[in-house]
Amino acid sequence: MGEVNDMAPQALTTMRELDSRTTDGISVRLLWHEPDGRVFVSVADSKTGDAFDLEIRDRDRTREVFHHPFAYAAWYGVDTRRDSPSS
Repeated sequence: MGEVNDMAPQALTTMRELDSRTTDGISVRLLWHEPDGRVFVSVADSKTGDAFDLEIRDRDRTREVFHHPFAYAAWYGVDTRRDSPSS
């Protein structure tokens, strides 16, 4: 699963924000990667500096992931306590 943070800088210019919300310092963005149609939910916590990304999978309900990203992160074993390093 590719992560938003792992994409080349030129690829980020093709990302489109479909929706966003912020609650208690936690910003959640719904992003569409136009060239290949992949959709991501990107989460950043301004209080802790933690951040993570989730790629929407075929069986996922996009709005459910957008509204409950921490539940989906737990389900898929994504570390929500840090920003994934790009190598």
